[in-house]
Amino acid sequence: MAKVMKCPQHCSQDTRSLQKSVRLKDDVKHPDRGVCISQSVKIPREPKQGEFDKVIRRLRENPNARVVIIFANEDDIRRLLHAAKKANQTGHFIWVGSDSWGSKISPVVHQEEMAEGAVTILPKRQSIKGFDRYFISRTLENNRRNIWFAEFWENNFNCKLSRHAVKKGSGLKKCTNQERIGKDSNYEQEGKVQFVIDAVYAMAHALHNMHLELCPGKVGLCAKMDPINGTHLLKHIRRLNFAGIAGNPVLFNENGDAPGRYEIYQYQIRNRTAEYKIIGHWTDQLHLNVRSMQWPGGVRQIPSSICSHPCQAGERKKIVKGIPCCWHCERCDGYQYQADTYTCKMCRFDLRPNENHTGCVPIPIVKLEWSSPWAVIPVLIAVAGIMATVFVVVTFIRYNDTPIVKASGRELSYVLLTGIFLCYATTFLMISTPDVGICSLRRIFLGLGMSISYAALLTKTNRIYRIFEQGSMSVSAPRFISPASQLVITFTLASVQLLGVCIWFGVDPSKAIIDYEDQRTSNPTMARGVLKCDISDLSLICLLGYSMLLMVTCTVYAIKTRGVPETFNEAKPIGFTMYTTCIIWLAFIPIFFGTSQSTEKMYIQTTTLTISVSLSASVSLGLLYMPKVYVVLFHPEQNVPKRTRSLKAVVTAATMSNKFNPKAGLRPNGEAKTELCESLETQTFPTKQTYISYSNHAI
Repeated sequence: MAKVMKCPQHCSQDTRSLQKSVRLKDDVKHPDRGVCISQSVKIPREPKQGEFDKVIRRLRENPNARVVIIFANEDDIRRLLHAAKKANQTGHFIWVGSDSWGSKISPVVHQEEMAEGAVTILPKRQSIKGFDRYFISRTLENNRRNIWFAEFWENNFNCKLSRHAVKKGSGLKKCTNQERIGKDSNYEQEGKVQFVIDAVYAMAHALHNMHLELCPGKVGLCAKMDPINGTHLLKHIRRLNFAGIAGNPVLFNENGDAPGRYEIYQYQIRNRTAEYKIIGHWTDQLHLNVRSMQWPGGVRQIPSSICSHPCQAGERKKIVKGIPCCWHCERCDGYQYQADTYTCKMCRFDLRPNENHTGCVPIPIVKLEWSSPWAVIPVLIAVAGIMATVFVVVTFIRYNDTPIVKASGRELSYVLLTGIFLCYATTFLMISTPDVGICSLRRIFLGLGMSISYAALLTKTNRIYRIFEQGSMSVSAPRFISPASQLVITFTLASVQLLGVCIWFGVDPSKAIIDYEDQRTSNPTMARGVLKCDISDLSLICLLGYSMLLMVTCTVYAIKTRGVPETFNEAKPIGFTMYTTCIIWLAFIPIFFGTSQSTEKMYIQTTTLTISVSLSASVSLGLLYMPKVYVVLFHPEQNVPKRTRSLKAVVTAATMSNKFNPKAGLRPNGEAKTELCESLETQTFPTKQTYISYSNHAI
């Protein structure tokens, strides 16, 4: 049974790598070094017609693997080369033959180009002159003990010993016994004669040593050697160390192998002349003259024979089942990196793969920068709002004792302006670099400014509603409408927000975190860690929820007082303020939560939140206070006190005016409005008191 192995040489083209190839080292653990088997094909002992064509087709399945190592007899080698030539594979395969090919001519006759570049080996040998003298002296007379010698004689001299065996026209003659080896025929000593002689001597030395051990002083076999124990004899053979017939030491290693001594040949064609040329030898180590090697087509460069090309950096090898030297290269994609030749692993959560996916690097940390367009616009709005708020406050303080300022309800106005100021100031907290302090201030002031603003507005609208609701039925004033009562109600409502924040601090202390999931994109190069406060979307809703509740409640009261004439109270401006604020926050919700999956989530949500808070404050500031400031500064003639009437008279006048002549009270200087506001100041309402005196506090 012959064997053909197709071997990709996964090695660089240098002497050291070629040494590994010639030594036929099969490295499965590191298939990119030495030689490994791409596929192994067996040639049947009695091959059928077309068997060698089938072998060639198998060898062509992987065109990148070109080296073919052959363990076959010379006839099979010849037929395999012929099948390769018939398949038009001249120059494709690089043949490596065992000592059965050696330097023989018969396998390559008439197919020299197909065999060009073949590397073969032969055991290093010497011609034994004593054997030549002995063998050429052998004749049919003196060598009768060799039963095969007569057949050799007929084949060597092309004759027949029996006259009856000679047929006419066959070209054969009768042997005369006068023929002589080397004289009447060509003679060349068989290359393995040296090894046969050494093998015989090895057996003789082993038996001798075994006899000395088991039968000391006795002639012939003793009982201990009859029969001979093969295992014991093998031990003596492995211990041998003597000089062979050619002077080389005969010995065996621990595996029972004799040291290899080989001549390395290459079949080359030079000037149309084909010959086996010695290119090196092996004696304990390789000695190879690479410069003297020549490959198919006269090429000097060592050809490559590789099943799979080396993988690039960041690619793992996926071995083809059953073929350790063949693989597919798979890219370590996404957040994977190449851990070793065959494995891709995921980077740690705070890391991403480097450019060639051979390792992991820290994910860059980002935050909202002051120079970012996402921050510039909210900051500009906040700065403008703070300046406007300060301007209103300064104006109110300067004209603190004028009727319009008094009529606006100075105490609640200053509270409301404080809430508006905090709403604008929140923008700077939202854009500042998160740390424990900033995150704590965000929790406190993000909802506090809105709570104070809407608590003040809710107190105002509730007061207006209660005054007109009760005033239409009774001359008695409602309870808790004095400025002090209004401040207590406002701060009580706002304190609920602070209480909730304090509970939140106790349950979950604030801290700054780096969120690596927020901007963990499918493309690792775009991944970022976001430095932010530990306020989730749900926590934010809870934080703003109370302010929203106050806003909705205030809007309900604004709707209830929509029938009261604008000239008699602030219900209409407060109503417009709340309607507009509701629209702003209704627009905020889909924008904020609709961008939760966006890579720009941090920027969009922060900008949306800050602008929404600032716009809410701007609406309150613009609709409630800018008209008053305008009158105070540019129309001082309208900023005058009006006469005082009873509560019953004021409410009745307002009700009748609204019912029968809605436009009658639209006096240029807002007389009726000021009158009502001035009439409902911080006057305490004693029991059963019908008329109230003038004071400088308003609704």
